[in-house]
Amino acid sequence: MNRSLIILYLIIFGSYILWTRQPDYFDGEKYPATIQMVKDSATNQIIPKAFYSIGINAYSINVAYPLLSYQAGEKVTVIFESEHPSKASVYRFWGYWLHWEELFGSIIAAIVLFQIAVSITNNPTEAALKEQLDYTPEKKTKYD
Repeated sequence: MNRSLIILYLIIFGSYILWTRQPDYFDGEKYPATIQMVKDSATNQIIPKAFYSIGINAYSINVAYPLLSYQAGEKVTVIFESEHPSKASVYRFWGYWLHWEELFGSIIAAIVLFQIAVSITNNPTEAALKEQLDYTPEKKTKYD
């Protein structure tokens, strides 16, 4: 039973990931970008930014993300929707396809829902117990 629940979770989470990425995977365009270390004016810390250009316009996006590190001059691919080229994301498995907030949230939700289902089935109400005890299977004909 646990194996089927894990498979069901992976199917549902995979479908969720496939259709909810922003910028959209199916309509998005991919362009090469270069990582540069830039001093953040608000925090005075050095942060990585991806710089890319489309035609004569140049864009940059903040690429700081937990559990990812970039080196200056590293080549990456950014994905964006053609209507909003400034709203891009680095096209990587961790950071574009998987976000830690969604991953942990979905795992916690699956565990909570599983525990609720287990507690309901292990502690049935009195009416449900009475119905189970009163149940008598109907006789079926051989060729029904």
